Amino acid sequence: MRSELISVARNFPQRSIGHSSLQRCHFPWGLVVSIERFLKQRAVDIVMEGTYVLSNWYDPQGKLRTFSCRATRVSPFRMMVDMPVVGKVGDNLTSYFRDIGNFEGTISDTGRSIVLLEIEMTQAMRARLAEKLTWLEAKTKDPVSIVDVRKNPRFVPKASRTTLTLADGAVHGCFVIDASQSGVAVMAELQPPIGTPLAIGACVGRVIRHTPDGFAVKFAKPQSRDELNGLIVHARSV
Repeated sequence: MRSELISVARNFPQRSIGHSSLQRCHFPWGLVVSIERFLKQRAVDIVMEGTYVLSNWYDPQGKLRTFSCRATRVSPFRMMVDMPVVGKVGDNLTSYFRDIGNFEGTISDTGRSIVLLEIEMTQAMRARLAEKLTWLEAKTKDPVSIVDVRKNPRFVPKASRTTLTLADGAVHGCFVIDASQSGVAVMAELQPPIGTPLAIGACVGRVIRHTPDGFAVKFAKPQSRDELNGLIVHARSV
């Protein structure tokens, strides 16, 4: 996998093209592909937490809003990203992933809460990304090498979307950033005040702090990690 990714990243010719209904959108570095086709291409299946900014989404103060997202499949040219606010084909966005840094991209295909992002990088940057992906894949396959010294290590749940239920019974959709046995970090259209009692899926707790892209909830009682995935997504419809 390593030699294949690096070789493709270094030798693929640069070009921009149009594609059927995407005639007015130009995507560098090869043909525009669908999500379905990308699943058949060489890439690394790895979960990476990140953030992104769409050029046409603003907060109440008129500033560009930052959203949390999660990459699930990455190659040196494109990636599949699970995100709460899905842009349109042709939209440009700026994203950040701790493991690979900042970069810009263009949406070339969309699905339900998923986009295919064409990564805009120089050839040299793609080669470095290919090497980084190889390292991350190896690190993921060797969990002994990953040490989390926190009392309740955080992890990424299998499902990213669930429901947020307030004390008055109002139900809202939300995006799970990460979780631990003691709590969960989420992003939603609303940001309840600190101290607000609520439930994330079937897990009851209270808002303990706000973050730039959401808020954190502490569970009323610690949950078993083996059961947490099911409890968080227990009630998904709104």
